[in-house]
Amino acid sequence: MDMKKRITLEVRNRSPAEIVELVVDNSRSADGEVEGLTDEFKELEFLSLVNVGLNSLSKLPSLPKLRKLELSDNNLSGSLETLSEKCPNLTYLNLSGNKIKELSTVEALQHLKSLQSLDLFNCEITSLEDYRDSVFELLPQVTYLDGFDQEDNEAPDSEDEDEDGAGPTSEYDEEDEDEDGSEGGQGGRGFQVNRPDQDEEDYAEDEEEDTAIAIAAAVHGHKRKRDEDDEGEEDEDDEDD
Repeated sequence: MDMKKRITLEVRNRSPAEIVELVVDNSRSADGEVEGLTDEFKELEFLSLVNVGLNSLSKLPSLPKLRKLELSDNNLSGSLETLSEKCPNLTYLNLSGNKIKELSTVEALQHLKSLQSLDLFNCEITSLEDYRDSVFELLPQVTYLDGFDQEDNEAPDSEDEDEDGAGPTSEYDEEDEDEDGSEGGQGGRGFQVNRPDQDEEDYAEDEEEDTAIAIAAAVHGHKRKRDEDDEGEEDEDDEDD
């Protein structure tokens, strides 16, 4: 699916100005450029363009609120200066699996003053001597490179932070919680509260029915025995005659 159509499907009937997160991974860019994104996506904070065939970022629109940008597994080898112009508030940038070879290419990220985490894993630049020290020196604002700081301390997992946060992570989760936790839960508790009373009533009715059957059986047995005794007496009288 081409990128433009994928973005249309992701947005659906919403206004681009309402979109905060947008993921179009594995879609296709016809000419190696960003397609379907416009300056109307002014509230966008997270954008993922993984494996979409990008060769350039020159057509990236202005995204002033963008904080996190995923660009891994593309064919980017330059044009990174566009990021500081169009996305000046980036704090996280993933460029792993691209064709970045030289430190001069990364130098274009110096103007991203808020950039804290940069990922260049699986790029040729990582094979350079003193690669990590050079990048940290070139980009002093960066705390984590390829997931680790200068002392090799691992970066905190953003997903774990989300899990620790309060509230549901999506509307779907919230609906499930309402169904299972409130309506469904109350229904379950109501069923459990009412069920014993119902069972007691059913048990009482069954017990009364069993008692009635037992009494009827006893009366019938007594009557039958009395009839048999009467027949026995009549037989004795006949023999005496």
